[in-house]
Amino acid sequence: MRLLTTTEAAEYLRLKERKIYELVAESAIPCTKITGKWLFPKDELDRWLADSLQRPAGVSRQRPMPIIGGSHDPLLEWALRESGSGLATLPEGSEAGLARFMRGELTAVAIHLHAPASETVDANVEATRNERSLYDAVLIAFARREQGFLIATGNPLGIASLEDALQKRARFALRPPGAGAQLLLQALLHRAKTSIERLKVVSPPCPTGPDIAQAIRAGRADCGIATRSAANAAGLDFVPIVWERFDLVVRQADYFRKPMQALMDFMRSPAMAARAQELRGYDLKDAGTVRSAP
Repeated sequence: MRLLTTTEAAEYLRLKERKIYELVAESAIPCTKITGKWLFPKDELDRWLADSLQRPAGVSRQRPMPIIGGSHDPLLEWALRESGSGLATLPEGSEAGLARFMRGELTAVAIHLHAPASETVDANVEATRNERSLYDAVLIAFARREQGFLIATGNPLGIASLEDALQKRARFALRPPGAGAQLLLQALLHRAKTSIERLKVVSPPCPTGPDIAQAIRAGRADCGIATRSAANAAGLDFVPIVWERFDLVVRQADYFRKPMQALMDFMRSPAMAARAQELRGYDLKDAGTVRSAP
């Protein structure tokens, strides 16, 4: 992330520094204050400019690519194929996908965020409500998923908790920074008043849950956080941690278009319910419902 000083931001926006300070005072420009100094993320300034752009009548915003980015999920991947939505997937983690979505590159993004301090905070709702550029975004429930520790068949190290894994020096397979499973691990470490430095980490990071499973099956790692469905598909043991919200974020205009509506209809179908039961670790009771809207 490139950060601009007040002088650099003024030059970039072709404004006087005094006007920059006025916008800061009015909370009208994206900025952050570090050690008494105002800084301006260039990417956020670009989005701020794009969101405030006035277009002539008949000229609409460029349509995003027909892709759902963000977190990887086998049920979502299957549903996109079977629903006939025409939407593709680009799994790269919740935070990376959300950033790409806010740049206007995706039709929707799948997220499962976790707050470090509390299990009761609905991090998906908080993230979408507090981000100004998501003023026209809708948060749609896809499923509740069971997350936990994937471990080798038979649980040879006897891992039943995070503390067990720490004490027994289990080799951890990690997800990339910003991935939902990695955020969950960081939250667990925070609540246990410890840090990631205590973990015996294997490298490189695993892009998806199935990659965590493969690292364990290959003997490169002893455990890692992923969904019950990933453990079931790989024939691994599973120690449950939490049921989490797995949601889709989509702009209102795109929500009402055919691709997303095809997916929404399919999410409520008997075929979807049967597939979720087969994969295991899913609760579809709220699938397709609006959890947060402008």
